[in-house]
Amino acid sequence: MDTLAGGRDHGGGLDAACARWGGGRAQWLDLSTGINPVPYPLPDLPASVWTALPDSAASARLIVAARRFWEVPDRLGILPVPGASAAIARLPGVAKGSGAGVHIPAPTYNEHAAAFAAAGWRVMTGPEAPGAGACVLVHPNNPDGRLWSAGELPQSGLLILDESFCDIAPEASLLRRAAQRPETLVLKSFGKFWGLAGLRLGFVIGAPALLATLREVTGPWPVSGPALAIGAAALEDPAWADATRERLREDAERLDGLMTRAGAVAIGGTTLFRLYRTGNAAGMQARLARGRVWSRCFPYSEHWLRLGLPGSEAGWQQLAAALA
Repeated sequence: MDTLAGGRDHGGGLDAACARWGGGRAQWLDLSTGINPVPYPLPDLPASVWTALPDSAASARLIVAARRFWEVPDRLGILPVPGASAAIARLPGVAKGSGAGVHIPAPTYNEHAAAFAAAGWRVMTGPEAPGAGACVLVHPNNPDGRLWSAGELPQSGLLILDESFCDIAPEASLLRRAAQRPETLVLKSFGKFWGLAGLRLGFVIGAPALLATLREVTGPWPVSGPALAIGAAALEDPAWADATRERLREDAERLDGLMTRAGAVAIGGTTLFRLYRTGNAAGMQARLARGRVWSRCFPYSEHWLRLGLPGSEAGWQQLAAALA
């Protein structure tokens, strides 16, 4: 299983798909990731955000917007970082007990396991892990969309609650409950729900003492000026977020309908990505690839196939043609 191996298996890889099945990138519909295909519209930016070092006022504006958007309690700190993955790579350094066990229930995406394994931690992926010094819960989980309950949170040790996909369902967030635990860090991603993965912006939320160590290793200007400005504008726009959630729900239902008619069974996911059980995932992936549609298979399952959402009517028609 890839979560055990310490490797990093991802969606993407469109260049390899082109090399195998032909066509240029512009001809392909990449549904292998869980990124919103209709991104937040970029605001006009002053030239200074590109030419000057990021200032404290821009960072403060972003933090205020994040605190309001996610309803972060005042006692918790918020640390903007250059993408959630950058924080994930450094989190094992915050946890105490290198060489101890970290519980990362499988299946889930493998960035956390790879980071902890590289730092000398023993990664435990079973349903329970007595004695683990740290725990990572992805909420909702990728790829199956599992939501964890407050009662399932461990009572001791460092808890890393990865809510990178939780902006699709803010009512499901466990941030407030997790905040009652002194050793808790909550991750938020900007690239997925807002569809601007290339901006490289994420957030770590937790007790100021925990964030202090992480802050030291991120450097004095971890987030670019454009990312600070765009992130603040997006988080200050709850109307766009509400409309986007509704569109994603409708599009997820449309995708389920197409895949069900093609013989797949919807078994989970979120409104940003859907997980299907097929008779042969590799075969279904090849079937779609012949129509220039790229999907996601998993090394630990012969039957699971994950698809993101098309972002345009032309994309929907391309997917329907590939399935036909």
